[in-house]
Amino acid sequence: MALIGMALVALLPLTPSALAAGTLTITTPYPAITVAPGAKVSMDLTIKTSDLQQVALSVAGTPADWQASLHGGGYIVNSVQTEVPAPLSNGALQAPQASARLDVTIPAKAANGTTKMSVTASAAGQTASVAIEITVSSTAAGNVTLTTDITDRKGPSSSSYVYNLTLSNDSASDITFTASATGPTGWTIDATIGGQAQIASAIVKASASNGITITIRPSSTATAGQYAVDVSVQAGTQTLTQKLNIEITGSYSATLTTPDSVLTNHGNAGGNINQSLVIGNTGTAELKNVTVNFTAPSGWKVTFDPAIVPTIAPNTTQTIVAKIVPDPDAIAGDYLVTFRSVNDQITASQDIRITVETSPLWGIVGVALIVAVAAGLWWVFQRYGRR
Repeated sequence: MALIGMALVALLPLTPSALAAGTLTITTPYPAITVAPGAKVSMDLTIKTSDLQQVALSVAGTPADWQASLHGGGYIVNSVQTEVPAPLSNGALQAPQASARLDVTIPAKAANGTTKMSVTASAAGQTASVAIEITVSSTAAGNVTLTTDITDRKGPSSSSYVYNLTLSNDSASDITFTASATGPTGWTIDATIGGQAQIASAIVKASASNGITITIRPSSTATAGQYAVDVSVQAGTQTLTQKLNIEITGSYSATLTTPDSVLTNHGNAGGNINQSLVIGNTGTAELKNVTVNFTAPSGWKVTFDPAIVPTIAPNTTQTIVAKIVPDPDAIAGDYLVTFRSVNDQITASQDIRITVETSPLWGIVGVALIVAVAAGLWWVFQRYGRR
């Protein structure tokens, strides 16, 4: 008997007598609304029956220049199938039901006034309707504004520039919007909505705001000058624009080499070795206050003439002389000295191999010793050789 009882309990959701009275109902939570001309309205519908049924749906009262359609499951629908939902948290059973959505598109030129529509549900000889009132009011549009934290930026063409814009919806309706931006040829410009790079459109709710991020990457060949990027936001029936300005100071790049591209030199320990270095400005902007520093073995000294280069114009070079003094105690061999030309925008480096040779003083001393020994032998033979 216990098993039979459990089976009966399991079948209760499918038993019409266990549900509400045999009626058909259709409801929507907000049957009367006020919107602006050009708005798109979406209204959720709930259809309930006393047993599992297919219910036909229809819309009446739509003005000739308005568009109204019923949607469900991603399709335009003409009927729905009711199903038994799960019991409520307190265990109470629910009547079979289905859901749909009424979408109404109102023309941008719609006159102010109230339109009465209805959605009718029909099943098994029963009908039920829900009355819908849509009031069009030009004052319901409110203000939709587009603002930015900053409109002007300045820097080199090698940098990226980020602008943060805010779309504020002070109207009484949610608005779907899209954003796009255009700029000079060869530039990369991305418009991101709400921090999501893959979103093509989004909804800004009534009395709320949403963020738009514009990321601009100039062309590497952009010369110094003023540039503009135009942002366009389509918010409902409104088009909002914002101009963003960038002053490109040019591109910064440099090279450091020798006049003949030979990267070796030589000299004596403790002696002076002059090494010419050529700084080349390969960018499109002027380089200012360029200095050269070095990394060398311990005990080595290096000075530069001139110590600072005030300016180097684009596509020109400047030659400086590095005066290198190896450690007086350095033994003969090859040593590496690294030179770097730097300023606030660039760093260019070059390694040069310095060969420290044996000092000629030791050669002179050796020759002097040989001469002295030869002279001594000659004197010895002259004095004692005949005895």
